[in-house]
Amino acid sequence: MKTDCLFCRIVTGEIPATVVRETDTTLAFRDINPKAPVHVLVIPKEHYVDVATLAQADPKLAGEVLETAANVAEHEGLLVDGFRLMFNTGEYGGQEVPHAHAHVLGGAPLGPMLAPR
Repeated sequence: MKTDCLFCRIVTGEIPATVVRETDTTLAFRDINPKAPVHVLVIPKEHYVDVATLAQADPKLAGEVLETAANVAEHEGLLVDGFRLMFNTGEYGGQEVPHAHAHVLGGAPLGPMLAPR
């Protein structure tokens, strides 16, 4: 596990987080700067720099991240009205933490997917 990675440090318990769901391979926790009424991050416990790297190296684990995200959406009551599942990858994609993670966003209308340029 990378000890300099923010999310790896959350996995080890070194940095506290509000955990929503945990499996043997994934961790879901509330974003500290939410962009929607519900904003949960879902990460693989093992370090992968982004979702593309994760999907290529371990497709099964990538599927487990998606399964956890779906379970979070259900647990948070987002299935009826809908939610957004978002992976940011790289600088142009807006990725801020270099550890693969999904954003589960919902609880209100989210508007357009991208801001006008």
